[in-house]
Amino acid sequence: MKILVLHGPNLNLFGRREPHIYGTTTLAQINERLMALAEELDVTLEIHQSNHEGTLVDHFHANIDAADGALLNPAGLTQHGVSLHDAIKAMPFPVLEIHMSNIGARESWRQYSIISPAVKATIQGLGWRSYTAGLRALVEIVRENKAACLPA
Repeated sequence: MKILVLHGPNLNLFGRREPHIYGTTTLAQINERLMALAEELDVTLEIHQSNHEGTLVDHFHANIDAADGALLNPAGLTQHGVSLHDAIKAMPFPVLEIHMSNIGARESWRQYSIISPAVKATIQGLGWRSYTAGLRALVEIVRENKAACLPA
């Protein structure tokens, strides 16, 4: 099973950027935790971070027939990423939206996600644990979907 993990703009600054909101865990540490969990769950991860929406869209397109699911933290594209929203809707696999903070408890302009209507679910507010909770849930969803498609 191949799972994409896509990190949006400015997430390369985790650990330094607003630690009172996002904590001090770096993106490299999050990725290390995800890789360790992926090994435990017997899945393969392809991890990518970009500050550019088109690069994230291209990554979805390149994996349309290769991935089984995706975790996406759209970051600053959450409210305005129309092309990212459209790319997600074109994917034949489940995508989970991940946020370290609870966007519903943030500034009013952050509380709406244009991405949420395109994804299977959103996991937020758990800090770095949003990613690991998302990976666990996504693997279960994919495995259940595959089992449901097996002949009786």
